[in-house]
Amino acid sequence: MGRIARKILQGFEKARSMAVVDFEAHLAAKKRSDEYQGQLHIVERLLRRGFDPLHAHYIAAQNLLSLLCEELTLLPVMKPFVRIVSEAENLYMPDGPPFSALTRSYFVCWAFFDVLFGKDKESIGSCVQELSTDLAIDSSLLTTIQLMQHSRMGIYEHCGTAESEIILRDLTDDRTCYCYVPTGYQGKTGQLWYVRLMPPLPGYHYHIAFTTPYILMNTREEWLAYLHRMVPQTKGPELPCPVTGIIQYFLKHGLHATYWLDYIVSGYVGAQDNAIFLAGIPDQMEALATELEENPF
Repeated sequence: MGRIARKILQGFEKARSMAVVDFEAHLAAKKRSDEYQGQLHIVERLLRRGFDPLHAHYIAAQNLLSLLCEELTLLPVMKPFVRIVSEAENLYMPDGPPFSALTRSYFVCWAFFDVLFGKDKESIGSCVQELSTDLAIDSSLLTTIQLMQHSRMGIYEHCGTAESEIILRDLTDDRTCYCYVPTGYQGKTGQLWYVRLMPPLPGYHYHIAFTTPYILMNTREEWLAYLHRMVPQTKGPELPCPVTGIIQYFLKHGLHATYWLDYIVSGYVGAQDNAIFLAGIPDQMEALATELEENPF
C-alpha cells in the first residue's frame, strides 16, 4: 500500500475509533454510501436509454470514481494531486472542440488513472483499489476500476471492420482488438488512432473506445521511430524491462505529467462531431509549426 493510501486509511481508522459520534458527519457519510451504491443501478438506466452494455459498466465505474474523488481530494494528503489537476484544468480547459482540443473524457481518465503523485507515485485509481474494503465498493465495480487503472492511451492502426466493430492493432505489440466506438466514428483502414481502449469484462468479447478517437495524420513508420527514440528518455517507478513495456509506460505517463496533453493541444488541426485530428510528432512540433505556417491544412 502506498503512503498516501495508508494515510487515508489511518484517517478512516481514527474516525471509527472516536468515542463521540459526530451525527452530522454520520448522516453525510450515510448519504455518500447511498450514492456509491446507487452506481450499481446506473447500468440499468443506461441500458434503458440504449447505451452499449459494456460501455454502461465503465460509465458506472467512472461515476463512482468521480464521487470518491470529490471526497478524497478534500483531504490534506491529496494536495499534490489537486495541484497537478487544477493547474492542468485551468490551463487546458478540457471541454472538447471548438473550446479545447482536450475532451472531458480524455482529461478525466488522465486525472484518475495516469497522474502519479506522492513519493510512492500513486494515482486516484490505485488509492481507491487499496481502500476498496473500507469504501465498501461492490466487487463487480472494483473489477471494472482495476481494469480502468491499467488502461492507457495507445496508438492503434485501423485494420478494417467486422460487423459493427472496428478492428484496431496496437503499434506496440501488434495485439488486435475488436472495438465498439460510442462516438460512432468508423474511420478508414490504415488510419492511426490515439485512443484509450477499455478491455472486455467477463461475458464480453470486445473493447470500448472510451475516449473520442484522435486521428493521427503522420505515418506508422514516423510514430514507431519516435516511440523508440523515447525509450532511453523514459523514467519511472518499477519501469518495465522489455522495450515494449517501456513504450507502453511512456504512452501512459509521458516524460512528465502533462506531456500528452501538451501534444494534443499543439498538434490539433481540426475536428468533427465524432473524431479529432492531430498532426505532428511530439518531439518535432517546432518543425510542424513552421510547416503549417507555409502550408496550412
